[in-house]
Amino acid sequence: MVLESYNWQRPMVEEVVSTGDLTANPQPTAPKARGGKKSTFAGDVLKLVSGTTVAQALGVLLAPLLTRLYSPESFGVLALFTSITSIVGVVASLRYELAIMLPEADEEGANLLAVSLGFVLLITGLTVPVVILGRPLLLHLLKAPALGPYLWLIPAMVFFAGAFEALNYWNSRTRHFGRQSLAQVISTTSTQVTRLGAGYAGHATTGTQIGTAVLGPALSAFVLGCGIWHDNGRLFRFSVRWQRMLAGMKRYQRFPLFEIWSGLLNTVSWQLPALLLTQFFSATVVGHYSLGLRVLQLPMGVIGGAIGRVFFQRAAEARIEGKLAQVTQGGFRRLVMIGLFPMLILALIGREAFAVVFGAQWAEAGTYAQILSVWTCFWFISSPLSTLYGVLERQDLSLALNGVIFATRLLSLWIGGLLQNPRMALVLFALSGTLTYGYLTVKIVSMAGVPWREVWSALGAVLPRFVPTGAVLILLKAVGASPWAITAVAGVLIAAHYAWEMGRDPRFHSLMRRVRSHEEG
Repeated sequence: MVLESYNWQRPMVEEVVSTGDLTANPQPTAPKARGGKKSTFAGDVLKLVSGTTVAQALGVLLAPLLTRLYSPESFGVLALFTSITSIVGVVASLRYELAIMLPEADEEGANLLAVSLGFVLLITGLTVPVVILGRPLLLHLLKAPALGPYLWLIPAMVFFAGAFEALNYWNSRTRHFGRQSLAQVISTTSTQVTRLGAGYAGHATTGTQIGTAVLGPALSAFVLGCGIWHDNGRLFRFSVRWQRMLAGMKRYQRFPLFEIWSGLLNTVSWQLPALLLTQFFSATVVGHYSLGLRVLQLPMGVIGGAIGRVFFQRAAEARIEGKLAQVTQGGFRRLVMIGLFPMLILALIGREAFAVVFGAQWAEAGTYAQILSVWTCFWFISSPLSTLYGVLERQDLSLALNGVIFATRLLSLWIGGLLQNPRMALVLFALSGTLTYGYLTVKIVSMAGVPWREVWSALGAVLPRFVPTGAVLILLKAVGASPWAITAVAGVLIAAHYAWEMGRDPRFHSLMRRVRSHEEG
């Protein structure tokens, strides 16, 4: 999920691997969805990242204000609501959305989109009676009575999030990454600005947090849906037929057979901390955890999500062309360069940074971020590469690995809960995650044919640079420097790391000139 192989002495991936379109072989009367214009890997990533940068920067700037308006408990209840809707949402389209980018023919992809949206509507309808009839039992099991007034929003969240995800995959297939970026901008901006405005108006409540969480995907799905229908409406009218939808369901039946369980295990394991920390501790602990994880995932998720979308599309093409190892190697090196250095720094100064940025009441969230930082880096690297399981149609292996991740997380958090120590619970959680995601990363790159020496080379390019950086920060803490000073120095060092990497590659400047000329044009 990132921009370059980040050994800047190596050629950029887009210069090594042809990125021509996988054009379909449509029937003569059906319009084609895929454009004939070629684009680079880094260029497509920049389209996704550059558009969301402003919105995410706004989110980062507003976060210190929001943490001073909303209580840790409200963040905890929001995290619990998100956990429930994420678990239901992962099966909303029976995982057929993952197959949308795989067919060569656009007609087949269009019918898979129709299948995905049909199941989203069906699953949303089924959640309504479950929420109504199962409300008392659900609140009892979760030990979260504060969530009760907002359970009726679960079906709405499932529908909008599921529709957005399906439309997103079609959008990636057609390479309209600018539109995808716009949808993300609208989602983030509307959520954060509305939340802030309501807070200053005296409505800094849990209801505001949850209501705006639903607003984001609703607007995103609307923007993507309108754009896709404008561009590809004729294709859908010509191509979508019940017989073709059934054929697509049969052809890609491995996705619901394996990916549903794999996706469920993965999503539930992600939501386990919020669910179990609520059981063993309190919504306040969940709030601290959710903010710590959100800060870790915010920049990594934006960049990683963009690279993952582009990498999935490129890998699907590269497999056909016999160049999958080259694309995977480049993607791995990019991810290591972007993710490893800042996460190691945060592991040292997380508590100080959170106290400065979010206020003293959130210092504990900074400690949680320190504990989770190295694990987050391994997640950041492996997450976009894991799309290779779909490309290689090895969903069975993905299911097995997700089962291991789920089991180790459950055991770690349960032990920490029995010890009545939230920090210990997260230490065990992070340790098990580092081991499992580390293995997952090695397994993926090996399956793609990437030599071991390239893995060690990518790690070796970053780690030596961190040693003096870490020594400086440890020294500052030892002499009793203020949290403001430690945080400022850390920010400068991270900026210097990225500036150094970009400055060593003349192709990066050429890429920037092309992007600027495209924007001016």
